[in-house]
Amino acid sequence: MNLNLKHVLAAPRRVLATVCAVAVALLAFGLYLQHVQGLEPCPMCIVQRYALVLVALVAGVTALARSRMAHVVGGLLGLLVAGFGGFVAARQSWLQWYPPEVASCGRDFYGMIETFPLRRAIPMIFRGSGDCSAVDWTFLGATIANWSFIWFLVFALVFLGLLVTRR
Repeated sequence: MNLNLKHVLAAPRRVLATVCAVAVALLAFGLYLQHVQGLEPCPMCIVQRYALVLVALVAGVTALARSRMAHVVGGLLGLLVAGFGGFVAARQSWLQWYPPEVASCGRDFYGMIETFPLRRAIPMIFRGSGDCSAVDWTFLGATIANWSFIWFLVFALVFLGLLVTRR
């Protein structure tokens, strides 16, 4: 069976549906780690979850669309969201590799949004320290943030590949 990348990307609706399914599975695994294993997400983890929700939504809606323009717009949006999620995951990975001296992640995401104006809350979310640098779980030597970065990179590459083939 000769299966090359161009052949796979020639069926964009299937690829997008697969991206949506994988993103939902990753979200479900995150909820399992939180509610069954007892791992509390830090503010950066929550932002990555929202980015993953957006990747799933963009991929799912774009998979349902039939027009070429919808696939281009969905590909661009998906690329942006996956890039943003990858940036946050990379930043958290950096914090885990080089933890700050002061270990204080501060309030949770919702507490920050409810307590502070948005212009103050957003920098606090991305400042991440303490809990955001904690390594509570690993698989094959990679942390949750490392795996998150890898998956966002895969999603970004898929969206980019779809954009290139849609031209």
